[in-house]
Amino acid sequence: MVAINLLKKFVYGLLLLIVVLTICLWRETRKGYYVPFKTESKSFQILRALGKGDVFTSRLLSSKPVSEKGQLSVALLVKLDKVNGSISPTPPGNNAVVKSKKSVLSVNVWNEESSSKNLIPRLQKVKNNYQSMNKYNVTYKGRRNTTRLSPEKLLCQLRDRVNVTMIHGSDGPFNTSEWQKYLPEKNLSQEVGHFRQCAVVSSAGALKSSHLGPEIDTHDAVLRFNAAPTIGFQSDVGEKTTIRLVNSQLVTVKEQKFLTDILYNTGILIVWDPAPYHAEIHQWYRKPDYNFFANYKEYRTRHPKQPFYILNPKMQWELWDILQENSLEDIQPNPPSSGMLGIVIMMTLCDEVNIYEFLPSKRQTDICHYYQRYHDYACTMGAYHPLLFEKNLVKRVNQGQNELIYTHGKVTLPGFRNMHC
Repeated sequence: MVAINLLKKFVYGLLLLIVVLTICLWRETRKGYYVPFKTESKSFQILRALGKGDVFTSRLLSSKPVSEKGQLSVALLVKLDKVNGSISPTPPGNNAVVKSKKSVLSVNVWNEESSSKNLIPRLQKVKNNYQSMNKYNVTYKGRRNTTRLSPEKLLCQLRDRVNVTMIHGSDGPFNTSEWQKYLPEKNLSQEVGHFRQCAVVSSAGALKSSHLGPEIDTHDAVLRFNAAPTIGFQSDVGEKTTIRLVNSQLVTVKEQKFLTDILYNTGILIVWDPAPYHAEIHQWYRKPDYNFFANYKEYRTRHPKQPFYILNPKMQWELWDILQENSLEDIQPNPPSSGMLGIVIMMTLCDEVNIYEFLPSKRQTDICHYYQRYHDYACTMGAYHPLLFEKNLVKRVNQGQNELIYTHGKVTLPGFRNMHC
């Protein structure tokens, strides 16, 4: 009888040990893991994450998700070693690894050669559906750069071919006495002047607990997007707002409370709306993607002293053409994201532009926005917008260190006026 009791105790103890070991192993695997695979001649890394839900975001980066269905996406990463910036052929771990002999920091950063072929099949299908839909009648007939342009040439393309202008009174249907009282008298550059160092702050969930707020606020000017708040998040995103770029969906949809929310009363506002591919202004004016004109006028009536601009829709497709020209595959025939538009706008106003969490850092998460609890990796990879290809281009022209992408999600680009093309 005593022997049987001892045997039971031994069995129970063994089972308890197995349970403890199982829990420890489960916790380790929950930290995330990588599935390496090869595309052409280089090793890529896919961050594998199980997302919740089955929806992807629309172009409104700060609102609740739309009802369309799509596959959660994953981030394409590449391992860069701090030895001549070389690409490592071996799969990295999840965290930075310090090599004892050479004290080399191994980090995971965005791979500038990312391809939609590397995406999970369902997200590829979403991209293909948008290409088949071709809502904006895109008929690209430009060249394709089969050889990679240098960062300098890419930057010169952006400077010389993307005309960043706002709608003014001489633009076709806006040339009426009714519109004259709503459009700002000064153009944007006259209104803001010249900035030395600027920050573009994404709305990415990775900004949560980043503690980047003090650094962001040291910039001369800060651009934010859509409904991204600062109150309650100052330690992570700062509190300075110089320019806020919003899309027409946010301005139009009642649930966004654009006309009443005091969030929008700070800084300069710029609204943008997709137009048909390279359409003339009057063509877009007759049928905007979201008819925001009434709310624009109403807001201007309520806040006549706050500068509020309408982005010339020609800009978005001039920028899209450059993205397509420098991508070997067909990209989504939809306008670039607010993030990419904001980056280029600030490059026209500033000597240097620091961009935060447009390229994901070590804090990358499936949370779309730092101020919401909505989860979807498509917010990083893109569904409606050609985000993957935008990030590829931004990574190629980055003048900062890869380590800063990893630690801060920080990319540094030059202002157009300081470039010699």
